[in-house]
Amino acid sequence: MLHPKASYMNSNHGKQRKHKHSPQKSMLSLVTLTLLTLIAFAGNSVLCRLAVKEGYIDPASYTNIRLIAGVIALWLIFVFTHKPATLTVNKNNWLGGVSLYLYAITLSYGYLTVETGIGAVVLFGAVQVTLVLFSFIKGHKIKLLEWLGLLIAFIGFVYLMADELGQPSLIGLILMTISGVTWGIYTQSGLNGIAPIHNTTANFTCTIPLILISMFLLTTEVSMSFQGVMLAISSGAVTSAIGYALWFKILPYFTSIQAGVIQLLVPIVAAIGGVMFVNDAVTVKLFIASILVLGGAALVTYGKQRV
Repeated sequence: MLHPKASYMNSNHGKQRKHKHSPQKSMLSLVTLTLLTLIAFAGNSVLCRLAVKEGYIDPASYTNIRLIAGVIALWLIFVFTHKPATLTVNKNNWLGGVSLYLYAITLSYGYLTVETGIGAVVLFGAVQVTLVLFSFIKGHKIKLLEWLGLLIAFIGFVYLMADELGQPSLIGLILMTISGVTWGIYTQSGLNGIAPIHNTTANFTCTIPLILISMFLLTTEVSMSFQGVMLAISSGAVTSAIGYALWFKILPYFTSIQAGVIQLLVPIVAAIGGVMFVNDAVTVKLFIASILVLGGAALVTYGKQRV
């Protein structure tokens, strides 16, 4: 049975609280919420790729509208779920806001030249590496099976992106890597699991100054259509706002290593979405890489649970 990390801490003092739900129901709930979160993450990749690659909207405008829509949606959720609705912002939220904006803007520009599946693999591969580094800094000892799983998953995403390194999309791959690193920082900030709706709302609100700066600096590149605006709003209000709040809710159940590897499952979902909605190609390479990533994720999870 999986418990939040806070429960483990309480158990050390003999104060672990009894759960109202059965282990099977708790596990099912966690799996369901995790799947919904991964679908939301994949949806962000598909919507972004569709909007900017098809020329419906420029990357900067897409990012700004997406985040503004996320702010509005989260504030509505926050007001209806918190009485009184008083939002406090701390240094961690400002770090979350800056990393969130950098993730979103580099993602938008990266998808100008990178296909949906490959972009997602590079993105979440970088996330994994970032969270592994955080785990080292925190003193977590990685078991042999975890190392093996990390290696297999890493080989999977490198195998998928290898042919792209010599193509004109190298800049796109670099941008996706930066996006992954900053998303890793954002994920790390949510591992404490405290007040997911409150912290997600605060993080999104802290992006507003960067949005305003971006609007002043990038006015000459503005180009948008109704389709592009609607795609940005859908990404911000649904797959970002709700997806990120769910992510902060389930993060306490995972270590940094597990959080990174779980997100490597997103490229598989994103690639399927890219095939369905953006006409990306289905390749043997994508299939093999997906198997490697899935296998690596399974090993990390299994290795962590072994005593």
